[in-house]
Amino acid sequence: MQSKTDDIEIRLLLDALFHRYHYDFRGYAMASLKRRLVQAREHFQCESFSQLQDRVLHDPTVLPKMLSYLTVQVSEMFRDPSYFAAIREHVVPHLRTYPSLKVWVAGCSAGEELYSLIILFREEGLEERTIFYGTDINPEAYRKAEAGVYSLDRIALFTKNHQLSGGKSSLSDYYTAAYGAAVFDKSLRARAVFSDHSLVSDAVFAEMHLISCRNVLIYFERALQDRAVGLFKDSLVRRGFLGIGSKESLRFSAHANAFAEFSREARLYQKHGGPGNG
Repeated sequence: MQSKTDDIEIRLLLDALFHRYHYDFRGYAMASLKRRLVQAREHFQCESFSQLQDRVLHDPTVLPKMLSYLTVQVSEMFRDPSYFAAIREHVVPHLRTYPSLKVWVAGCSAGEELYSLIILFREEGLEERTIFYGTDINPEAYRKAEAGVYSLDRIALFTKNHQLSGGKSSLSDYYTAAYGAAVFDKSLRARAVFSDHSLVSDAVFAEMHLISCRNVLIYFERALQDRAVGLFKDSLVRRGFLGIGSKESLRFSAHANAFAEFSREARLYQKHGGPGNG
């Protein structure tokens, strides 16, 4: 009975977030969302989700912290090195044929994946012809991404991933260590744009050649997954590439026919180039 009451209160809380702040989590997978909301409820020392709803509606300072619970901010540089190795070995040769490029990391969190791609593109000589977009619904996340500052104790993992991904330089070439932090070189941000963008409600990001959106779709219910994949399809140029997470697939998507499987292991897809595919 309590679980059913919790579910009702959570639905009302999500409605309140949408109507008060226009953050729409109503299409997110409930099991995962509920776990994170339980953590938020405990953090704010609320006895019920209704009490948490009251706090969110009447205290605007609660919202930023709530977003940190509702949006999963787990990433690392060159995470799943084989994904970046596949981009380097198989996608980059296609991208070299374009005079200018656009890359979009959707759900960029604190920017680890965006910086990974910028470094990869620099090493492959494509950075100067590319604009990189990093978007997230959490303003705190993309402010961290803009800063490009990471805890020094994460650098060993980042370095190992970079090497395993086929990195052609030393990761230490790209940051300065100081006071327990690694500050990544400002030149990496020279061609990067960070902004707010919601896969739930916002429109197409046009003319992308590569979209990377990994470990985001798993938090969505099917209808929202379809919306997001449709958005990626319409945002890509013909024969553009889409990368998703290792536990994600387009197989059951309403837009699956718009893509060809480019690398099954790396979860890379290529948009078909024929008429009707944008």
